Amino acid sequence: MSAPSGGAMPSPAPLPGYAELHCLSNFSFQRGASHPKELVARAAQLGYQALALTDECSVAGVVRAWEAAKECGLHLIVGSEFVWGDLRLVALARDAQGWGNLCEFITAARAVAPKGQYHVGPGSPFSLLQGCELLLAPCRERMDASDFVAVSACLSSARAQFGLNFDGHLWLAVELHLAPDDSLWLATLQRAGAALGLPLVAAGDVHMHARSRKPLQDVITAVQRGCSVAECGFALQPNAERHLRQRVRLAGIYPPELLAATLTVAARCTFSLGEIRYQYPLETVPSGMTPAQALAWLAQEGAMGRYPQGVPDWIAAQIRKELALIAHCQYEMYFLTVHDIVRFARSQGILCQGRGSAANSVVCYVLGITAVAPEDSHLLFERFISKERSEPPDIDVDFEHDRREEVIQYIYAKYGRDRAAITAVVTTYRTRSALRDVGKALGVAPVLVDAFAKDHHWFDEGIAADRLQELAKGLGVPLHRHTAALWLELAAQLKGFPRHLSQHVGGFVLTQGKLTRLVPVEPASMEGRSVIQWDKDDLDTMGLLKVDVLALGMLSALRRCLQLRAVLRGEPWGLADIPREDAATYDMICAADTVGVFQIESRAQMSMLPRLQPRVFYDLVVQVAIVRPGPIQGGMVHPYLQARERRRHGQPLELEKPELEAALARTLGVPIFQEQVMQIAMIAAGFGPGMADDLRRSMAAWKRKGGVHR
Repeated sequence: MSAPSGGAMPSPAPLPGYAELHCLSNFSFQRGASHPKELVARAAQLGYQALALTDECSVAGVVRAWEAAKECGLHLIVGSEFVWGDLRLVALARDAQGWGNLCEFITAARAVAPKGQYHVGPGSPFSLLQGCELLLAPCRERMDASDFVAVSACLSSARAQFGLNFDGHLWLAVELHLAPDDSLWLATLQRAGAALGLPLVAAGDVHMHARSRKPLQDVITAVQRGCSVAECGFALQPNAERHLRQRVRLAGIYPPELLAATLTVAARCTFSLGEIRYQYPLETVPSGMTPAQALAWLAQEGAMGRYPQGVPDWIAAQIRKELALIAHCQYEMYFLTVHDIVRFARSQGILCQGRGSAANSVVCYVLGITAVAPEDSHLLFERFISKERSEPPDIDVDFEHDRREEVIQYIYAKYGRDRAAITAVVTTYRTRSALRDVGKALGVAPVLVDAFAKDHHWFDEGIAADRLQELAKGLGVPLHRHTAALWLELAAQLKGFPRHLSQHVGGFVLTQGKLTRLVPVEPASMEGRSVIQWDKDDLDTMGLLKVDVLALGMLSALRRCLQLRAVLRGEPWGLADIPREDAATYDMICAADTVGVFQIESRAQMSMLPRLQPRVFYDLVVQVAIVRPGPIQGGMVHPYLQARERRRHGQPLELEKPELEAALARTLGVPIFQEQVMQIAMIAAGFGPGMADDLRRSMAAWKRKGGVHR
């Protein structure tokens, strides 16, 4: 094309700025078809000014979106969507007050409905949405684009619910998706907005980050309705326009003033999740003391109780070191709270026992939270708490299964229902469930779906399509090759998607102020329980501390055994009175006579016991640790058994690198425990404790997250 006379080609018009204000992720279960991080990455790639994550009556996905937004520098707006009659109400938090109010509104909407549902209607506390920008989005599928009277009446009724307090912060959302009557719909909304004094703003009602997710969107719609895609009819989205669209495309669909209005709304929403300030409850601090003073005093008292003949110097030094690190990380209140719960349980005669990485802490031992003496173990406190790792500690405490509810009700009574709730668990699609739901949605014969789901171990292999054809042929079920390929592709996409929120086995979140202003709380399926909308990983990211109140049936069995012995012998025993290293007990263990014995009753454990021949408690610790997929796949079992055989014949341990003796001597030169990974890194590579722990964590999760290369 030749240039016009008198000059060069004119520069193309700059693309309009845009912020997407209405976007659902897959945390709107069976509605959204993309992960939060996928939506954030795509919005940044398209040059959006901001993205609002507005899952339906939920903020369960915002922490993951916030993490992704920090990485790519995108302005993330946090909000939520509510179906309200023929409208969708989208609330976007402007500031910290707006966030707290939004969390309380979600909590109120969930509280008046069965588990997994919510209710928003004329009686809802809309005043709680102060501090939010509000978008009213008429449900296009329920209204005639030309029926101005119906649209106006619906909006007028909603407008009246908010009164004058929301003037200037109430918008009419225009969502256009290339329907044949888009022009008529836009004109109707412009007329209604002018009549009601509602400014118009563009929005996308986004359900997926890219149009390529439309097949999966159809599948999850079918899953939600409990039928096949072919049977969904008009329930399916008519096209793939509900994705994050390019700005040049949006400029051809929306009037410029509607696109500009998105930037006005986004500029008002300055709240970031980083502003959340968690405060731990202070009930457990004695009057006149600071948390640090209270913890130091309890540790000193506990140490004198554990060592009545005098606290060893190295124990006292370790306590001082741990208290200094705990104070540096400001975790004193966490230790005080766990100590208080354990104290209550023991005052009621409830058996309890701390476990996990807390066993590396002398402070936990002297507080009575754990029971393994430091001189009987190999402490590595940095496995428990690290200055470099900005994550709260995790103390798992097991209580008697039969009496744990007493402990739970003590927590609720002490802190109140508005300050205590159980953390959630995000239940996700795994291979089998993804294959079942996608197969059903595609109309595959149930007998083939069932057979493939049960025999799915080759799902991730390149031969899956051929094997699937063979399976269908063997069952006499017709399966088109295209359907087979689509089944595998969509199941792979669905794998890892959230399915629903469930209740953690016992992780409590406790706060000084109202918990419902930090995160929404909803009723659990169990009567008298409430669950927050964030799971353990989200809590770690946000710096919220979780107290694990777990149940262990074996503690109840031990309680009954101790009571029975007291009746038979006339002598009461506690756990500490049980004799250690009883030879007759080890004879039974070495003979694999361990049916019903906690931790060593599986077939794999019973087959290993005669070979390992444990004679002391530490042998059992190794036994339990080594009969696991990691040590087995890592080829550690046979070298360890051979090393034990050499020791049995009096041969000394010879290490290729004598410097590693401190890390490997206790397991005869074979690294079995995660703490040994840290020790090896510190000795051989000069890593600091925090960096060594980072390596350990990366190795433990490399299949899911990678990170070992760092």
